Amino acid sequence: MDNDSFQKTNVYSIETIKREEVIITLKEVYDALKERGYKPINQLVGYLMSGDLAYISSYKDARKKIAVISREDIIETLLKKELEK
Repeated sequence: MDNDSFQKTNVYSIETIKREEVIITLKEVYDALKERGYKPINQLVGYLMSGDLAYISSYKDARKKIAVISREDIIETLLKKELEK
């Protein structure tokens, strides 16, 4: 067997997977809020500042999706994503 027939092993960190999950969820929530006619950034900021899930519509399970992620994880992910560019 030659070396080309072996598959390379990809290494993923738990932190990277977690960050990607947060970003995907935020995009889904953003899209759902936008579809319903809300200003998604305002709604997400309201939620992140207050912790009140009433800022997030239940449309397309957006509220359930965002509720399983801590606000601290969301803020940390956004800061790292922006500052590590």
